[in-house]
Amino acid sequence: MPTPLPAITFDPAAAFPEVNDMRAALAGRDWPRVRQLLDVRDWAGRAFLMGFAEDDAATGTWLRQVLAQQPGDTVAATMLAAHLVQVGWKIRTDKLAKYVSREQFSQLHDHLRQAEQILIDVCAREPGNVIAWEERLTTAMGLGLGQAEARRRYDRLARYAPHQMSAQSRLFQQLCPKWGGSWEKAFDFARECMLSAPEGAQNAVLLAEAHLERFVTFDSDGEQGAYLQDPRVMQDIWAAAQRSVLHPNFRHEPGWVSTRSVFVLWFGLTGQWAAAGAQLAALGHLGSQHPWSYVGGTEVLDNIRAEAYAKGVFR
Repeated sequence: MPTPLPAITFDPAAAFPEVNDMRAALAGRDWPRVRQLLDVRDWAGRAFLMGFAEDDAATGTWLRQVLAQQPGDTVAATMLAAHLVQVGWKIRTDKLAKYVSREQFSQLHDHLRQAEQILIDVCAREPGNVIAWEERLTTAMGLGLGQAEARRRYDRLARYAPHQMSAQSRLFQQLCPKWGGSWEKAFDFARECMLSAPEGAQNAVLLAEAHLERFVTFDSDGEQGAYLQDPRVMQDIWAAAQRSVLHPNFRHEPGWVSTRSVFVLWFGLTGQWAAAGAQLAALGHLGSQHPWSYVGGTEVLDNIRAEAYAKGVFR
């Protein structure tokens, strides 16, 4: 009887133990410890850890108290703005706009406008605050400020962090048709990010993400099947993999679990089982909700793992 595959752990702390340190500092309302954890990291690491602040009212109240005591603390201000953005988006939900009520949109916009005012002040005092500019990409999208303004904000950010993946992912969403862009703009930006980043960086996954965004918009199995069989799609997936997860310079930095998982999905969908098995082996018991939430849930991952195991390319 075959040995059952180990369960997947979706908690980011399994890959990055410092997540638990951040969670403990936030839960204990220990602002000096939060700053200590953030200040030693680069912009990508800060963006990653700041994402673990809860979106409940108590967290917002605490951050306002920190700012009242330390009004010049741009980290606290940026975290408060990010919190407001997160709460607003939670009210809106991730449903298509036609399923979102007028009241939900009103509350979203109210939260985003509050966040925007805080972020404008932060960026005026600290023009190189990459996280503040990154949050302003989301406020620009939610407030409907347009493609040109979103790109202007990204270009300001890129002066200080030209390969910030989390920021690129936000602008990429704005460039997709669902937010007023086009497939041409989205794919052009994804290729731009892939080719400008150092080889081995995660940024190349944006091209695979672009194809995933396109794939899930098709309404029929026939259309999706045809897309999977398009040789140009697979050429792009392999090009992105070779510049990222298959490159010897690839490093397990924040986001790597999701990045490898995107390629597991693509290699599984297209029957590239040896390639899928290699990425599954690199992941081990680690998993992320993305990209599986895009394709119906983590049972898709379970099916790919089972198939790779049955074919002997993953143990």
